[in-house]
Amino acid sequence: MKFVIKLFPEITIKSKPVRKRFVVQLRRNIKDVLQAASIKCNVQGLWDAIEVIITDDDREEHAISCLTRIPGIAKVLTVKEHSFETFDDILEITKDIFIPQIEGKSFCVRVKRTGDHSFKSVDVERYIGGGLLKYSQNARVDLYNPEYTVRMEIRKQRLHTISAIHDGLGGYPLGCQDSVLSLISGGFDSNVASYLMNRRGLRTHFLFFNLGGTAHEVGVKQVSHYLWSTFGSSHSVKFVTIPFEDVVAEILQNVDNSQMGVILKRMMLRAASQIAEELNIEALVTGESIAQVSSQTLRNLTVIDSVTDTLVLRPLVTMDKPEIVDISRKIGTYEYAATMPEFCGVISVKPTTRAKIEKVEHEESKFDFSVLDKAIENRVIEKIQNVLSSTQSVMDVELVSIPAASDVIIDIRPPLEEERKPLLLTNNVVKKIPFFELGKAKTDFESGQNYLLYCEKGTMSQMHAQQLNQEGMVNIKVFKPDA
Repeated sequence: MKFVIKLFPEITIKSKPVRKRFVVQLRRNIKDVLQAASIKCNVQGLWDAIEVIITDDDREEHAISCLTRIPGIAKVLTVKEHSFETFDDILEITKDIFIPQIEGKSFCVRVKRTGDHSFKSVDVERYIGGGLLKYSQNARVDLYNPEYTVRMEIRKQRLHTISAIHDGLGGYPLGCQDSVLSLISGGFDSNVASYLMNRRGLRTHFLFFNLGGTAHEVGVKQVSHYLWSTFGSSHSVKFVTIPFEDVVAEILQNVDNSQMGVILKRMMLRAASQIAEELNIEALVTGESIAQVSSQTLRNLTVIDSVTDTLVLRPLVTMDKPEIVDISRKIGTYEYAATMPEFCGVISVKPTTRAKIEKVEHEESKFDFSVLDKAIENRVIEKIQNVLSSTQSVMDVELVSIPAASDVIIDIRPPLEEERKPLLLTNNVVKKIPFFELGKAKTDFESGQNYLLYCEKGTMSQMHAQQLNQEGMVNIKVFKPDA
């Protein structure tokens, strides 16, 4: 199976050395992502495209899924390659492939040509269009609004017939731009902001301020891992956790109620700037949007940013909430954000919307900055690959390799993953409840019935089982066949 990768248009207008560097990086990223997915491939870089050949046709859908999520790719074309000498050769090839597709429909032929030839693209289009019309039944030509478009590319003396075109992610290849540190809470805004940075080719690390919720930390690690594995797995990144419970307590005890939100954000930027400097990261990223909440007015953002010299990027700054939510649905983070067990420890009764730097600094003079220093000192930095297995005491959950016949198996994988590799058992009832619906479904669990949570690697099921165990549901265990 062969794919032709079309470059994101902005790449094609770069200078020759920059364009070459971007194509080389994209080629490397494609190879790394496909190999990590156990897809054997041969990746060749051309001036205006990249060709990918996979040896196992059974992996076609998986390969397409991987390719369409790699930053820098505009289109993924599924093609077959043929040799030809004359227009008649092309017609014989296209008759077998396209006549079944155009029967009873209007169609047109579109050809792109690369190389030196004695003919033009339009000459091929006319000849092949006339031939297909002659040999088909009930087909008709429509150059402006066809029901089906016969697409082909000619590269020197090789013909590519195109059977499918898939939209890619666009943007720039990861590794061509600098790194950023995204302040992620797991909600709609920070998830989408992180995705947009990845899409633009910025290697996106994650920083989570834990305000006191273990379940929240687990949820943020899950969505961060998803964003990385889905849109940025060609490059390893860091996940940083800073325990901020004591910082919140210090603000609650010593800061005027109206200024708490702005000061909390200033404390976060102070900490984030130190982590960014330590990791040699150029900029911070937040999910803030103008006037969405009280701390996000222009005046307040100006006061918040004044605490750091590090560049703060806000890709959502002019987006409406419905736009952000729509993107979260598109990229697959909606369910994570909608069910995120978030903890909020600083809520002002009458928060300021026009903060004054003098008053903010006066309130901060009451704050014990050794508390912030200690929080930064106690930060934990992990590789993103390891975050799903790093939750404390996650292994305390009972693992079952051979379930009893009466045990009910709960497949908590996302629907697409479950459909791709269904769990088939002969002796047990298997219920499909994605992890993001467990919170609602748990009320239907019977106390006298054993339930075994299942996911492919076992890590996510262990974390959710632990959470349910902590809530008193001791009949929840984990089904791990290789345990």
